[in-house]
Amino acid sequence: MSNPAQVIRPPNTLRLKVGGGFGGIDANAIAKAEAALKAMSSQFGQWLQDEITKLDAAQAAIRAKGLNAETAEELYFRAHDLKGLGSTYQYPLVTRLAGSLCKLLDEPGKRAEAPQALLDAHIDAIRAVVRDEIQTDDHPTGRILAETLEAKVSAYRG
Repeated sequence: MSNPAQVIRPPNTLRLKVGGGFGGIDANAIAKAEAALKAMSSQFGQWLQDEITKLDAAQAAIRAKGLNAETAEELYFRAHDLKGLGSTYQYPLVTRLAGSLCKLLDEPGKRAEAPQALLDAHIDAIRAVVRDEIQTDDHPTGRILAETLEAKVSAYRG
């Protein structure tokens, strides 16, 4: 019994939807966006400090009310914001440290169980690298801070 196979190739309409090959990307729009970001870069320091102030407030709430679902969630949101904004504000080390803090607090049901000392260590590290203008983990202190905190989070999460 012979059953000849037939190959059906559906048309690739994706190229049409994105404007053809890579020619669909508007280089002028990218250049304008980069110029706008550069123009705003003088404000990055203040904006980063504003985020640190929010992080400090979350830490103060934990000290005042204790670590519970509400205060841990607020700290998670502050860390998540810093994780996203650190590199934009020219502090990829803040992104890395905040990412470690997010990993520590990732599971909503277990956030309130996180070790207070490890939470405080992350917050203190973020505050210190911004204060001392340690922007990347190329700096030996920044690298050691990041590696140590990440190792502690990994050990805790097991």
